[in-house]
Amino acid sequence: MTTTTPPSPRGRRRAPTRIERAAGRAAALQRPRVLLALLLLLALTCVMLLDGYLRAEVGGDQRVRTGASSSDVPDDVLDGGPILTFPGGQATTVSVPDKTIALTFDDGPDPTWTPQVLEILEKYDVPGTFFLVGSMVSRHPDIVADMVDQGNEVGVHTFTHIDLSYQSDARVTREIEQTQLALAGAAGITTTLFRAPYSSRTDAIDNYSWPVYEKLGEDGYTSVFVDTDSDDWKRPGVSKIVDWATPEDDEGASVLFHDAGGDRSQTIEALPKYIEKMKAKGYTFTTISGAMAEQQTGQQPPGAGGGLQAAHHRATGATPYEGKALVAAVAVAEWTVPALSVGLTVVGVAVMGRFGMMLILARRHHRRRNRRRFGWGPPVTGPVSVIVPAYNEKECIENTLRSLAASTHPIEIVVVDDGSTDGTAELAESLGLPNVRVVRQANAGKPAALNNGVRHARYDLVVMMDGDTVFEPDTVRHLVQPFADPGVGAVAGNAKVGNRRTLIGAWQHIEYVMGFNLDRRMYDLLRCMPTIPGAIGAFRRDAVLEVGGMSDDTLAEDTDITIALHRAGWRVVYQEHARAWTEAPGSLKQLWSQRYRWSYGTMQALWKHRGSLTDRGPSGRFGRVGMPLVVLFQVVTPVFAPLIDVFTAYSMIFIDFRAALLAWLAVLGVQLLCAAYAFRLDREKYRYLLMLPLQQLAYRQMMYLVLIHSCVTALTGGRLRWQKLKRTGEVGTPAGNG
Repeated sequence: MTTTTPPSPRGRRRAPTRIERAAGRAAALQRPRVLLALLLLLALTCVMLLDGYLRAEVGGDQRVRTGASSSDVPDDVLDGGPILTFPGGQATTVSVPDKTIALTFDDGPDPTWTPQVLEILEKYDVPGTFFLVGSMVSRHPDIVADMVDQGNEVGVHTFTHIDLSYQSDARVTREIEQTQLALAGAAGITTTLFRAPYSSRTDAIDNYSWPVYEKLGEDGYTSVFVDTDSDDWKRPGVSKIVDWATPEDDEGASVLFHDAGGDRSQTIEALPKYIEKMKAKGYTFTTISGAMAEQQTGQQPPGAGGGLQAAHHRATGATPYEGKALVAAVAVAEWTVPALSVGLTVVGVAVMGRFGMMLILARRHHRRRNRRRFGWGPPVTGPVSVIVPAYNEKECIENTLRSLAASTHPIEIVVVDDGSTDGTAELAESLGLPNVRVVRQANAGKPAALNNGVRHARYDLVVMMDGDTVFEPDTVRHLVQPFADPGVGAVAGNAKVGNRRTLIGAWQHIEYVMGFNLDRRMYDLLRCMPTIPGAIGAFRRDAVLEVGGMSDDTLAEDTDITIALHRAGWRVVYQEHARAWTEAPGSLKQLWSQRYRWSYGTMQALWKHRGSLTDRGPSGRFGRVGMPLVVLFQVVTPVFAPLIDVFTAYSMIFIDFRAALLAWLAVLGVQLLCAAYAFRLDREKYRYLLMLPLQQLAYRQMMYLVLIHSCVTALTGGRLRWQKLKRTGEVGTPAGNG
């Protein structure tokens, strides 16, 4: 039998729906939104890489060279003064004048200790020369600005505090240039002073580090060493720090302290005592530039101890802006990574809590359901209307209808052809199957087709399915039994992936069994089922009409009507014994398209029904329980769940490879446990779980991008039309889908 829906009063050409009117604009915006989603992921990756690099853990290179030969180093350099320059390309050393102290500090700035050092120097009107680590400068630019404004001198101590004798020329150059950029961004200056980590005295220069100093000398840098080392980093006690920092026989000295790198409380206590002691002995204090000028001319330059130091140059051109950009990027990284760490902790707790909740509630649901079997009342034996919306389903419609024809429950089949152009309607009619009616309508979308099917349904119970889905003979009978309870308005069935032999199909099979059906058991027990799957769901016809039928306000008409039924006071339940075999997307492009529609449609439905949060009485249960859970588990957690993988990679590279790997494997083990239990409940074969680790590495990241894409679309106000996926018709009888 064939029925044709009459044309609208406007004639054959119907008015476009709201979704279709927005389709053109939405389609034009899709590519930029995908790119934006990818850019967000790239930005997060860059921020974490920058943060890791700032922590000087790249590659775990903590090597320090000791005991190397210095045969290539000139003797007058090894035995000379602590200041090494290369005027005219010739290595020359300069000593600090007698009765003069050049106070130098390494490894800063530190937010705790450096300000205290600066306060002491200001109190005693003593200048210092600070050799700064670029990554620390980037983190604490305000301290560096105050340091320079106070009249102190700064030098380069590399960007990540590594032994340069092990590094390539390119790495050495990068370490210096990045530190100079950080100084330009923090204080608007660059410097000509340099001190290498792990090389405090000239006798530490060896054949490996000497070429580094020669190259830096050619570039105009002055390399600074020390005559006297306080060894304050050993924390030997205040008196020893003061004694070890004191030069002998009234000699001048470049003296080393540290204002960062650990607990510097002894340094802070020793520094005033040291300054007072040296002043009492008639010593004066200067900067490195001041010591060089005094040695060469007999007087300090105008900038020594105040104003712009001789070693400093105003950053010009694009350098200040590049430096500020570096400082800003570091500030973002310094804020983002800890924030993400907190977010990861919250997400980790939520994910583990969800797994625990699913296991406990799914087990309780399984025991209750199987103990009572159906348990809703006397068996439901009355006939049922099965609505099959179809748009260009030529490849699948025959398998679908033949599976329905084998139903053990009395049914009528209403095929609603939504303007197909491939002969779907004609094929359905040509099969000659009993109790099949074909209703034709102009193309209006899936919600309109379902509503048309409800209007043509003869019976009080209607089953809705997709045109690419295959039912088992007992599916309808199982599906309608909960309607023995007059409070039940709808029933969700157990949708299963039929084309699971491919890698993508296997991934989706795991997702359906674990992520969808295990979830539905939990939601069923909590009486807040969020979605009746479009592939298999049953409704009371009166309940559907009461809430206004299927709406085209969202792309997730199944979630939309499910929430509407909850709010109308109907109960929605899950019937795991009612199985339907559906054809999942066969390519990444189609999978992206489907999941994008699902996730965006879910967001639309949640926003549409945000008023459920304030609903009262039994009808408000979804708003009180279901809405928060869906937002947490289907929007918030999936957005942040990939941070588990991102932070694992971050930790493997920058922190502790073994610990990070074990933590990731532990999370995977919990997921595997949940998946195995879900497979046991659904009596599925465990071999598919071998795909789970790869699914976590690849599939989850794709779902993350899809969800970000959906969030961007929602925030930009885009609208999408319902999309038809390409079908192959490979899902046949259930027996062939193991």
